[in-house]
Amino acid sequence: MNSADKKKLRAEAHTLKPVVMIGQSGLTAAVLAEIELALDSHELIKVKIRAERDERKLMSEKICTDTGAVLIQTIGQIAVIYRLNPDK
Repeated sequence: MNSADKKKLRAEAHTLKPVVMIGQSGLTAAVLAEIELALDSHELIKVKIRAERDERKLMSEKICTDTGAVLIQTIGQIAVIYRLNPDK
């Protein structure tokens, strides 16, 4: 994905609200399943990660590797994630 595509997706994500929130329990299998469902239906989602900076980075990388998605950007506790749905 080139920088122009990421810029377009960042602009699209600006108005979105977080659809998944990772809290005290961390990144569990249930949370990953919910992220999969959200990516299937929306393609572009925001995830709120309530953790320390280093943990947030690790969690967002793990989400992307486990779901096959691309991390578009992170701002504070919000990660913007994209995965193309070929069925749409």
